[in-house]
Amino acid sequence: MSTQNKLMTNWRWWLCSLPFVATTVNYLDRQVLSLTYEEFIKPMFHWTDADYGKITGYFSIFYAIACLFAGKFIDWMGTKRGYLIAIFVWSAGACLHAACGWATMHIEGFESMVAMKAVEAGSNAALAIATTGVYLFLLCRGILALGEAGNFPAAIKVTAEYFPKKDRAFATSIFNAGASVGALAAPLTIPPLAAKFGWEMAFIIIGALGFIWMFFWQFMYDKPEQSKHVNEAELVYINQDEVVPDETGKTLDGKGDEEKQMSFIKAFTYRQTWSFIVGKLLTDGVWWFFLFWAPSYFQNQFGYKASSGMGMALIFTLYAIVTVLSIFGGYLPKLFVEKHGMEPYAGRMRSMLIFAFFPLSALLAQPLGAQSAWWPAILIGLAGAGHQAWSANLFSTIGDMFPKSTIATITGIGAMAGGVGSLIIQRAAGSLFTYSEAAGEAFTFLGFTGKPAGYFIMFCFCGLAYLIGWCIMKALVPKYNPVEI
Repeated sequence: MSTQNKLMTNWRWWLCSLPFVATTVNYLDRQVLSLTYEEFIKPMFHWTDADYGKITGYFSIFYAIACLFAGKFIDWMGTKRGYLIAIFVWSAGACLHAACGWATMHIEGFESMVAMKAVEAGSNAALAIATTGVYLFLLCRGILALGEAGNFPAAIKVTAEYFPKKDRAFATSIFNAGASVGALAAPLTIPPLAAKFGWEMAFIIIGALGFIWMFFWQFMYDKPEQSKHVNEAELVYINQDEVVPDETGKTLDGKGDEEKQMSFIKAFTYRQTWSFIVGKLLTDGVWWFFLFWAPSYFQNQFGYKASSGMGMALIFTLYAIVTVLSIFGGYLPKLFVEKHGMEPYAGRMRSMLIFAFFPLSALLAQPLGAQSAWWPAILIGLAGAGHQAWSANLFSTIGDMFPKSTIATITGIGAMAGGVGSLIIQRAAGSLFTYSEAAGEAFTFLGFTGKPAGYFIMFCFCGLAYLIGWCIMKALVPKYNPVEI
């Protein structure tokens, strides 16, 4: 076995880099709107925070609906073709955002976008521009959501195909770190692009990255048993969970359930499915809240625009903390399994409990923000790192419990729940911020007034969501209980 290990190829780690890059591009595409909203798009389209909350909220529900079918689509189409189609659709949708200003200008009968921007705030013309712009952006966000819904089901399926259970959380944390890296790269690239070439080109340039990724995926991915880059030793390592003794003591590869499919109705009969749903429903919206609202928060609360040096530094710091700490989140259950002999699911749940305490740091973001903008950046970064580590392990619970042929389907169902949770949070945040800003001193919460009080309310929910989610998940599936179909 030691000789075999020395000769073992490591193609699985090269394959893991592709979902990492795809997830990075995925989150870059999502961030273009949030990083151009307050400074570039809001004044052009005469939007309020409620309008922005509507767009981000409905993006979440579009994403949720698409996720319900995306997982099934990936299982049906296969990992290779399914992933290609998904990234093509979302990249096209990302680029289409650039046409929203031009289309609004023509629909509303303006000679130029400069004239459209110069319309008096609060006028009927401004309201018409805002309404048309919202619907056009919703159309583009819908296309973006349709494609992006395929990313995580496909990526989780890749890790299940290429990694044994004990390594999946670590592999998932690596590709899932793409969300943090995308959010980390976004403030350094998108605002300068928008300032230099216009916000439209920011959408086009970032959106085009997905088309480049498609080339590498086409030539690098094959199933492990079909890949010329995977030797026999690596294949044995990948399939170590599937080798089971039969009645005579001989080993079989245990692939009997590999091609069996599970209907949606059947999937909802399992407590394991509902455990995953709860975990996603309560926590995905927290991450998306930070993703969509952090740039606006730093500008409204502290006066730092996303394109300013300080604005970029704050957002970069936030996601640098997320990126560095979250990668270790996938290693912790591996440590519990290999060093302490724990069963993978038990090690994963213990890790998730630890990470559920990290978001509590968000409770201090608003109080300490009175001293410096760096405190919210650091504390929200810790909360985000907790989310990403939590998310990597949450995704891996699917591989613990379900056959490979159903993983994308269950992932899609959970992602749908996460989208629903995000819709609720985004709409609530947008309405809350608009209302609290208008109410001013009349709106109070724990010593804060006006819009800062609204931010504090949202941070309190974000901080507590993970511990609540973990308790419900543990009640639903207290111990390892794999699903058989």
